[in-house]
Amino acid sequence: MNSEEEFYDAVTGFDSDNSSGDFSEANHKVAEMLDLDPHQSNKTGKHNGETEIQENGIKRHRTSLPAPMFSRSDFSVWSILKKCIGLELSKITMPIVFNEPLSFLQRITEYMEHIYLINKACSHADPQERMQAVAAFAVSAVASQWERTGKPFNPLLGETYELTREDLGFRFISEQVSHHPPISAFYSEGLNKDFVFHGALFRRLLKFWLSLIKLQGNDSFLSFLYRHNEAYTWTNPTCCVHNVIIGKLWLEQYGTVEIVNHSTGDKCVLNFKPCGLFGKELHRVEGYIQDKNRKKLCVIYGKWTECLWCTDPTTYETYKKNERRGGEQKKKSVSEDVIKSENDVADDMPEIQDTVQFIPGSKLLWRINCRPPNSSQMYNFTSFAVSLNELEKGMEAILAPTDCRLRPDIRHMENGNMDAASKEKERLEEKQRAARKERAKDQVEWHTRWFHQGTNPYTGTADWLYSGGYFDRNFSDCPDIY
Repeated sequence: MNSEEEFYDAVTGFDSDNSSGDFSEANHKVAEMLDLDPHQSNKTGKHNGETEIQENGIKRHRTSLPAPMFSRSDFSVWSILKKCIGLELSKITMPIVFNEPLSFLQRITEYMEHIYLINKACSHADPQERMQAVAAFAVSAVASQWERTGKPFNPLLGETYELTREDLGFRFISEQVSHHPPISAFYSEGLNKDFVFHGALFRRLLKFWLSLIKLQGNDSFLSFLYRHNEAYTWTNPTCCVHNVIIGKLWLEQYGTVEIVNHSTGDKCVLNFKPCGLFGKELHRVEGYIQDKNRKKLCVIYGKWTECLWCTDPTTYETYKKNERRGGEQKKKSVSEDVIKSENDVADDMPEIQDTVQFIPGSKLLWRINCRPPNSSQMYNFTSFAVSLNELEKGMEAILAPTDCRLRPDIRHMENGNMDAASKEKERLEEKQRAARKERAKDQVEWHTRWFHQGTNPYTGTADWLYSGGYFDRNFSDCPDIY
């Protein structure tokens, strides 16, 4: 067995996590604990008046939060942040009004919203099309941050979050593996055992320039497609928050993202363009896919807040040349019919007006999902994000006691009780500090539960690998953090 095979035995935890068995048996047990009938695939209704079951047997997730967002108009972000220059992100204590009712571990889970792109990559026979789908997935992972100016709750050390979505075909587990510096590790696998997606996020530096905050990180992501025996790695772009002192807060993603296929040598280079002086490049993404001989195979363009397209390099260069010469180029607003014919987009997808200049002959790779009509009153959450903190009847019996859904401060904020949320947040933070002092006094080191440090054989860098066993649901040795 070579090092790569050993790595994936370790990272998937297949031996210890019963992943080589049938997922249906595990799902059946969970359904029994939730008092659901796993065979109700042809019935419609609500379980105990709460969970609606659709005709296809997939439960319908909630579409709104219990309480609307609290107004931030009477608070100044700058009055807090000016005292925190030079501190790590996790060390800044912000009034709870600037939070959103999700943990950072749940925010990470939003990378999975467009997991259909990884499923599409698994189904493609052409390696170039697989890279296109993976590139679109990497861009889509940051799309949910658009207009999300609320700060997620800093995870407590040992905090976890799990999510299984049978309708989307994956299960997911994350853990806060370090508090200082703050590091969050996650692992996800396809329910059909067709892919693994895992990574670690380490964002600690804050830099201030007048009304701008720059968040720098050392994030790493790896996706493995079993059918093709391919591993893809990449990192996130840099994130900036603008108008901290005055005006409307808005986010900018910029920097170069390289996605490498370690099996074929193909590479995708994506340039998240900075806004620029007059905002001409706002949200724009441009790049290309090249083979191992550095031959450009296709060009990718679009906006991380809207959509992503690809075309062949000759067409792209001709179009840009004509544009520079002042030629008349028609800005095409792509209709729903064009989207469906070119990219097999879901039938119920509403039309979205683009601001991306469409190059004739391009293929649509990805389009952002429409947000709920009342999204502005729900922290600008997507429909996927709205469901992340949902706590259904019976879930507490199967969740790890460290799961984010059980955090009282986040639960109170979601329910609109800001005073109780603030008090609970202070209590939890003090409890964490006391536990850290006690460990230091007794010279006891913290041990992570579901992840361990190792080396990624593809990048040669330090990584956090899934240890396996979470979905066996033996939580007897989980810490008491709440």
